Amino acid sequence: MSTAKPLDAVTGAFGYTGSQIARRLIALGREVRTLTNHPKPNDATSQNIHVAPLNFSDRAALQHSLEGAQVLYNTYWIRFPHGNKTFEQAVENSRTLVQAAKLAGIQRIVHVSIANPSEDSPLGYYHGKAQVERALIESGVPYAILRPTVLFGTGDILINNIAWLLRHFPIFAVPDIGDCSMQPGYVEDLADLAVSRGSRTDCTIEDAVGAEAYTFEEIVRKIAQTVGSRTKIIRVGKRTLAPMLRVLGWVTGDVVLTDEELDGLAANLLLSKTPALCPTSFSKWLNENRSQVGKKYASEIRRHY
Repeated sequence: MSTAKPLDAVTGAFGYTGSQIARRLIALGREVRTLTNHPKPNDATSQNIHVAPLNFSDRAALQHSLEGAQVLYNTYWIRFPHGNKTFEQAVENSRTLVQAAKLAGIQRIVHVSIANPSEDSPLGYYHGKAQVERALIESGVPYAILRPTVLFGTGDILINNIAWLLRHFPIFAVPDIGDCSMQPGYVEDLADLAVSRGSRTDCTIEDAVGAEAYTFEEIVRKIAQTVGSRTKIIRVGKRTLAPMLRVLGWVTGDVVLTDEELDGLAANLLLSKTPALCPTSFSKWLNENRSQVGKKYASEIRRHY
């Protein structure tokens, strides 16, 4: 009788969301193979993870890397275009991955998407995410699609960097775009959902958001109060904010916030109309982690580009 552990594949198992999923699978006694271009040989969990390149240009190798795995947990995407990386390319790469998974005999794909995707959206992020969802649905492989909004937790970028700015700058500008809100979800709750959905056989599409909704300004003020910042928080119009963000990008060597992200917030795309599936309270987590959040800047470009 075979004693081999069941095998699952995770794209980006050393990344923010993928690492949480991988840890849960390993704890359940499953083998994990990651497809990644950012291996971390010194990572504490790396000794338990088989590493293969996420090479979209070699479809045969990509298929081979997925063979033998039962479930594919897909976290691959890009936050914004940079260099030769575009949303259009990310969509094609995702289609290639889905087809490779099908040919490799993957039994199920758990895919991390975004809340409120639409192929009619003028925003490349949301338009591209909708195209990837359609490719997955049309592939014939059983799927679970999870749609988070803003994620928080150890290792996140957005919440951490807001806190870092509030710790280091005398003024923090928030966009004057009305009372548009967001529902942040805990990354570990999302990972729990992903692994739970990986064990099912039905096809599902679910929003993965927290129960608490905040405007962007409320988020900033809550973080400022929690970390003890005395930074002056001001409202500015988008035309004024855009050059400020460019200067901040030059200072940090990063992209802090994009026009599309602001447009998505202004359109209330970071809210869900369905019951919250991520139970962890953002305000409680923030209070429990106030001594650490924002202590170091987290660069999106250095991490992913």
